[in-house]
Amino acid sequence: MGPVTSVSWAVDGRHIAIGLDNSEVQLWDSTAKQYLRTLRGCHKSRVGSLAWNNHILTTGGMDGRIVNNDVRIRSHIVETYRGHERKVCGLKWSASGQQLASGRNDNLLHIWDNRSVAPTQWLHRLEDHTAAVKALAWCPFQRNLLASGGGGNDRCIKFWNTHTGACLNSVGTGSLVCALLWNMNERELLSSHGFTQNQLTLWKYPSMVRIAELTGHMSRVLHMAQSPNGCTVASAAGERLNFWNVFGDPDEVKPVPKEPFAHVNRIR
Repeated sequence: MGPVTSVSWAVDGRHIAIGLDNSEVQLWDSTAKQYLRTLRGCHKSRVGSLAWNNHILTTGGMDGRIVNNDVRIRSHIVETYRGHERKVCGLKWSASGQQLASGRNDNLLHIWDNRSVAPTQWLHRLEDHTAAVKALAWCPFQRNLLASGGGGNDRCIKFWNTHTGACLNSVGTGSLVCALLWNMNERELLSSHGFTQNQLTLWKYPSMVRIAELTGHMSRVLHMAQSPNGCTVASAAGERLNFWNVFGDPDEVKPVPKEPFAHVNRIR
């Protein structure tokens, strides 16, 4: 099979996509413990990013290509996005499935909208970061709000209105930003970092006051994943996997209410 370079669960919690160093993507049924199929022809090199949108699996590669694959059909490649020339570092679909955010290692962040006349042409090309953009997280309580994190020469978390393309805020963290997760039950954001502390930082939104610093990793914390109830977070660094009950007791939390008039486009 070769080295695994990316992994992504489908929303159903049953199917899993595995990106490989040899440019292929495998699909597995985790419940039946059964291999389903291999997606070929999407990329020419390593597949480092994966994102699900219902039956569409979006793949991003070292070759700069972003491809939509309909996993239900034999000829699975249905769309190819144009705009990236360098390695795709991060991919994330919005909860509505209408917008896709993609980051790459030449500091660019693109927003794509599948409702536009040309859905594979970027809607916004955002150039404010000064390092690779891997960390991406869509806000669960406010539409069109995206958080992104920059690498070692940037060290900032930026917030974007993806309807207008405006940068709403930029917060220096003091360290490269590897991953971002929103709290689904409170207005909080969790970031993971690299040198020198290799920590997780919990922020209050929108003030971006630091609530807590979580330490325990010896190398940069490249990945985070959230439990279905939104309370437990798994963080990965090197060969170490830590679990944190960072977002509260699952028996006590309630989903954060949508921001009033979140569907209305704001002037500021």
